[in-house]
Amino acid sequence: MVHSPTLNVMVRAARKAARHLCRDFSEVEQLQVSLKGPADFVTRADRRTEEILFDELRKARPAYGFVLEEGEDVAGDGEHAWIIDPIDGTTNFIHGIPHFAMSIALKRHDEIIAALIYNPVADEMYLAEKGRGAFLNNRRIRCSARRGLGQAVIVNGCPHRGRADLARFRRELAVVQEQVAGLRRFGAASLDFCWVAAGRFDGYWERGLKVWDIAAGILMVKEAGGMVEELDGKGDILETGDIICGAPGVFPMLATILRAVK
Repeated sequence: MVHSPTLNVMVRAARKAARHLCRDFSEVEQLQVSLKGPADFVTRADRRTEEILFDELRKARPAYGFVLEEGEDVAGDGEHAWIIDPIDGTTNFIHGIPHFAMSIALKRHDEIIAALIYNPVADEMYLAEKGRGAFLNNRRIRCSARRGLGQAVIVNGCPHRGRADLARFRRELAVVQEQVAGLRRFGAASLDFCWVAAGRFDGYWERGLKVWDIAAGILMVKEAGGMVEELDGKGDILETGDIICGAPGVFPMLATILRAVK
């Protein structure tokens, strides 16, 4: 795969940040046995990763704005903005679970045009650009060819304490659980999108996400031939944060049963 100049900029920034992040992850695994625990350390790692990504992207595209998870948003040329999540799957990171990623999306006006999601521990880098497909480590990826729910494995974002409507999620979970081959919950939204794009999962739904959780993943799934919509079929996904996506042969039925839950 020949990267565009935009993707080259994103890849360079991610590779540089990943060197520090991998070292931080090695250290946080050792902190599990301490009384204080790793939370404060991870907060610093989160911010440092974001700072590296910000500095590298700002250097390459000084006119572009930023939407940041940790820092304040930065105004730019009014046309372009980088959307950054330095560590998606922070709880996994804190617990020494090697399933987390940095996520970078580039928005032009109201449209996501480029995306990078990178799990540095697994060295899996997912890239997508509007109209050019989705790739994992330079290999083209596509959503699965499964049809219907009977053989489908679906991933979801099970809400935890203080997040979303637990009762509603349990109702959604019950109707899906009755019809699918398997359900999974991995704890990193960006990678859930990527695994749908790569055909590992057949569908995914979650509520209450932030724009930096989903911006890159939306493009990844679309460029892999998948379908992505606002979970309730109304509103702007980037504003509501309620998402459903999946392979074309699975998505319609999954959306139908979830939208029937009240």
